[in-house]
Amino acid sequence: MEDKKSMPLPFGLRPVLASNSPRRRELLAMMVPAFRCATPPDVYESYPSSLAHREVPAYLSRIKSEACDFAALAPGEVLVTADTVVLCDGLILGKPRSRDEAVEMLGRLSGRAHEVVTGVTLCDFRGRRHTFSDSTIVHFADIRSEDIALYVDTFAPYDKAGAYGIQEWIGAVGIKGIEGCFYNVMGLPTSALYRELEKFAALCAG
Repeated sequence: MEDKKSMPLPFGLRPVLASNSPRRRELLAMMVPAFRCATPPDVYESYPSSLAHREVPAYLSRIKSEACDFAALAPGEVLVTADTVVLCDGLILGKPRSRDEAVEMLGRLSGRAHEVVTGVTLCDFRGRRHTFSDSTIVHFADIRSEDIALYVDTFAPYDKAGAYGIQEWIGAVGIKGIEGCFYNVMGLPTSALYRELEKFAALCAG
């Protein structure tokens, strides 16, 4: 079996991921093996109606962060909370609540481009916070209604914003291009997160 090499973050922070998402855990593990997971807060994910849609994920990630007990963090640890939305036709497509809603969402995305935005908030043990967001444009090919139904019935994408996972079958056969970070569509903008963690480490050291 091939040994997998791992690299610690060069700027010394140890992330604490407050998320139930297995995809976010996998993506963070690609960046750094030395992290731990925390139970995410149970918050009501509402936002002001006047808030621009692109600002919603950042707002929700901060709400999640503020609901966590930052005093439980050790020096050198940084809490990471995140939220991802799909934007299409001026609407926010969240997690589908039923099969019909999942099919309807994918029918709306078929043959078109949409935007995926992830907001992330970082917090240290002193309660200092930094929030940022990253955006990716996803281009879907035309997808037949029977293929949409097959995907929904096989993969049950009810825990995914926009009713799809780019890393699944529908991503392999239905997405013809993206502009921006691929991993952002999975729920964590890894490249942007790495850079922002480096900045946050400098802030915490100051």
